[in-house]
Amino acid sequence: MAKYDPLRRYLTRQKTGRVELSFSDIEHLIGAYLPKAAARSSWWTGEGAGRPSDVQVQAWRAAGYEGELVRGEKVVFQRA
Repeated sequence: MAKYDPLRRYLTRQKTGRVELSFSDIEHLIGAYLPKAAARSSWWTGEGAGRPSDVQVQAWRAAGYEGELVRGEKVVFQRA
């Protein structure tokens, strides 16, 4: 099982177009700490230093969402 599969499954079950989760919420879902790189916006968007091939970006895109870092340790997933 891939590390971010639980997050993908969680997002797939959501009925809303916008889901906001704290880092703590995400860590609880995946059963592990997020890497330090998660503090950078590019880690969530797959742009810049990140790549669309990154496993974490693949997880929420597979669920039909895009990720965006907001307010420090919160992430908004918006249905694509």
